[in-house]
Amino acid sequence: MLPAVSRNAAFTGMRTLSPHIARTSVRCFGSLSNVLRTPNEMRPIANIPDDIARELANTHPVPMRHEFAEYPQKITTEVLEKMDIGLGKHHVPTSFSDKLAYRLVKLLRILPDTYFRENHYMRSVMLETVAAVPGMVGAMQRHLRSLRKMTHDGGFISHLLHEAENERMHLMIWMKCLRPNGWNRLLVLGVQGVFFNAYFLGYMLSPRLCHRIAGYLEEEAVVSYTHFLDAIDKGIVENKKAPQIALEYYNLHPEATVRDVVVAVRADEALHRDANHLFSDVFASKQVNLRDQIKEQAEKQASAEDAGRESVKQ
Repeated sequence: MLPAVSRNAAFTGMRTLSPHIARTSVRCFGSLSNVLRTPNEMRPIANIPDDIARELANTHPVPMRHEFAEYPQKITTEVLEKMDIGLGKHHVPTSFSDKLAYRLVKLLRILPDTYFRENHYMRSVMLETVAAVPGMVGAMQRHLRSLRKMTHDGGFISHLLHEAENERMHLMIWMKCLRPNGWNRLLVLGVQGVFFNAYFLGYMLSPRLCHRIAGYLEEEAVVSYTHFLDAIDKGIVENKKAPQIALEYYNLHPEATVRDVVVAVRADEALHRDANHLFSDVFASKQVNLRDQIKEQAEKQASAEDAGRESVKQ
């Protein structure tokens, strides 16, 4: 609690204030004294304010792909298999920075290939703890830049935060299928720490290079999940029932299996692949206002549709 001398002095000084200000100040000092109690004197919060409770209750992860977020019925295996994700799609490196990014990602893949081999669950856990970093780092730096420049970001922040959340949800799903041992948790901690700091510094120097690295990482993620599917199809990995968190997140049918989850996660990774390669191209062109580009694209599409309707009438 506040020292008695300080409290008495504060309340004595309030006598010279107006009654309203005095009453307000007393309430503030009373609240402050509660906050400054020692841990043994702390009391549990009686009620969470309505606005905060409403926000927390209504906040839940939303899938990134429209197929998962907007499909009117439960998504079946057939629907998953028919999704066009551009399997095998690859951005051919042409510039020096692209080639550097590509070689760096290929070098980084040596560790999981050597250590995890056919342990697809643990590989996926490691992959997602790293894959969730670029979106958060990029969003954080774009956010701070927007504050410094006092201008709109141009449309990056929301997508990058959503990407980071999506990758984190992948991790939450795989953690229902696997319990990493102490050594693997320590390995994840070390890899994530090194990668976060390296990517943070790299993004300060060249967002274009970092988004290209993320794009190639996602290409490798698509490859890894394709190998995961092959292992399930060959019977190397048991095709168990999908965890409940995956059914809810992806709106999957009740009888969905781990194979269905792998297909859904791979589709997300393909989306991140395309997005990060696009962002790298945008930074290379130095036209980083995505909102203006999207608006212009929508106007052109609307004009084309109007012209098509006019030609039909004629």
